Amino acid sequence: MSAFFSNLIDENFLLITVRLLIALVLSGLIGFERELKNHSAGFRTHILVGVGACLMMVLSLYGFEAYIEKYDNVRFDPARIPSYVISGIGFLGAGTIMVYGGTIRGLTTAASIWTVAGLGLVVGAGMYAVAVFTTLIILLSLVFLNNFERLFTRGKNSLVVEIVSSPNLAINKVVSVFEESNIKIKQVEVIKVENNLRSIFIKVEPPKGLERITLFENLSSIEAVKSVSER
Repeated sequence: MSAFFSNLIDENFLLITVRLLIALVLSGLIGFERELKNHSAGFRTHILVGVGACLMMVLSLYGFEAYIEKYDNVRFDPARIPSYVISGIGFLGAGTIMVYGGTIRGLTTAASIWTVAGLGLVVGAGMYAVAVFTTLIILLSLVFLNNFERLFTRGKNSLVVEIVSSPNLAINKVVSVFEESNIKIKQVEVIKVENNLRSIFIKVEPPKGLERITLFENLSSIEAVKSVSER
């Protein structure tokens, strides 16, 4: 029985376990920040990506030692599997990006997933100090730089109005509401839904001091207006 466990758990088991736990903690910290902000990829997703990348790295480092010692013609390339991890993680990041009208969401979360994969690889390689320092940089970027940007963009938020159109829709009703409030139209996007129905996204920039509650009431009174969101 002892021989069975000695074959099951080798001398690298403790080292690999420690690295997987460190990857879990560091990637979980980044995922927790995303979870607090209700993003599509949160706590569990980041942990799975970070731990999975770390697992691939330790596999590349220690998974083929027996074959290298047994066969002389086997060549060791520890960078091969990690390179596929970095390129292959893109599909998961792309799944977090959503296009809503003229607005793209999820780019930061996609970037954090890609970075967490790299973080797991670094931990798997045993570069703990670099991994911890990188985690601090990522958290500072996600938490504090977001608030720092808001200081410069305060009062400059745009509004996106979604209109479900039909052949008989008179879009001038919506435009007249904007004209009454001296609101400039920045962008118009038309997306075909089905048959003759289309979704029209109008992005506007309200002037300072505008009574937004009144604007929302005027827009909501128009039957064709589906939603009004602030960006």
